[in-house]
Formats: sequence, C-alpha cells, structure tokens
Amino acid sequence: MILKDRVALITGGARGIGRDMALLFAQEGSDIAICDVNQEALDATKKEIEALGRRAEGFIVDVTNLAQVEDMINKILDKFQKIDILVNNAGITRDSLIVRMSEKDFDSVIAVNLKGTFNCTKSVSKVMMKQRYGKIISIASIIGIIGNAGQANYAASKAGIIALTKSVAKELASRNVNVNAIAPGFIETDMTAKLADDVKSQMLTLIPLNRFGKAIDVAKAALFLASDTSSYITGQVIQVDGGMVM
Repeated sequence: MILKDRVALITGGARGIGRDMALLFAQEGSDIAICDVNQEALDATKKEIEALGRRAEGFIVDVTNLAQVEDMINKILDKFQKIDILVNNAGITRDSLIVRMSEKDFDSVIAVNLKGTFNCTKSVSKVMMKQRYGKIISIASIIGIIGNAGQANYAASKAGIIALTKSVAKELASRNVNVNAIAPGFIETDMTAKLADDVKSQMLTLIPLNRFGKAIDVAKAALFLASDTSSYITGQVIQVDGGMVM
C-alpha cells in the first residue's frame, strides 16, 4: 500500500472525482478526512471508506469560509495528529456567455474554486511546514489552460489555481512539501452528464483517445502525486484529458 498510514484531506470528497480519490487512497492505506456540502453523500462515502478498514471523518464545510476551514483542520489534527495530503477538489460551475453572466455567478465560481483552494492550502501549509512533509494536489482543468466559450468564470478560477499552485510550490519546496495540479479534460461526472448529446459528440471528436475519461482516471493521477513516487515533482500541471490538449 503506497499510502500506508498517511492522512489525506479531500475537499468535495463525497461525490464524483473526490469520492473516487477518497476510496482509492483508502485502498492504498490512507486514513481519510472529507468535506462536502451534502450530508447524505458525506455519510455514505464515510461508510464506504470505513468498510475498507480505514479511519474516516466527514465535515460539512463551506470552503469559501476561512474560519470553517481552519476549524476543520484543527478537528482533523485532534483526530489524526497530522495531515500528509491535501486534495483541493471542491468546485462548481455557473456557465453563461460573458454578456449574460451575472456578477453573482462570476463571484460564486471564483469563491468556491479559487478562494476555496487558497483557504485550504493556506491552512494546511502551516501544518505541513512544521511536519517538513506534505503533498498538496489541486484539481484545475484544461479549461484553465485553453479557455472555453460560456465558461469565463470557470476558466479564470482554474487558471488561477494553476498559478497558485506554481507560486506555492516555490514557497514550500524548502520544507519538503510538493505542490502540484491536475487538469482533467472531459470526465464523465454528474456535472458533465447534464450536457446535451450533440455537445458530447462534438467534444469526443477533439479527444485523440476517442473516449471520455472517468473519475478513476483522475484519482489515479492524484494517487501518483500523493505518493512518494512523485517526490521530485513539484509546481507541475498534469493533464488527464486523453490527449485533448497537447
């Protein structure tokens, strides 16, 4: 088990990509803390983790609220005494063309996706610096690299995560903390399931591997970055997109 006795915090960890990461990390020996805004999903995923023989804690947390995040971090430390891995996965979309996009929809996406990543990274960095060990993995998107019509807010938030990742990687490298990002392409999730069939068909033509990704594909990349196998990798963005962006 490559994460034996590690402790991982995964935001947005109750559903989708976050859930797959939590279960995979648990299978590889890590105890898991997850936070989400859906109590039912949080409870269900916590039980799944515990069924794998690992300790688990679940928290209802608004990642845009620094005080809530810091309170969660303190509770995790009380329970597990350390945090080895942080995965910033919590995210939302509020898609619209720029001329129609409301200020509220822009602000909410930036708040959850980018400020939430900042809040969790800031809080956990203090812990990892003292430990002189840590792995921080933030879920960006290829949209943060290439942009996309109707997603100016989402693209800006994910591009911000990439820049944040590179900056924090430089700040924490001397303390043996690796900071990287994953940029998924078109991944089959509840979020993408809402797209029209013609949109999906058009997207498929852009993917050289000729298939959509699955949540487990992103989870496996996160597992690599969370493990000591990636100890000489920091400040990087790994694209998990089937070759969509080269």
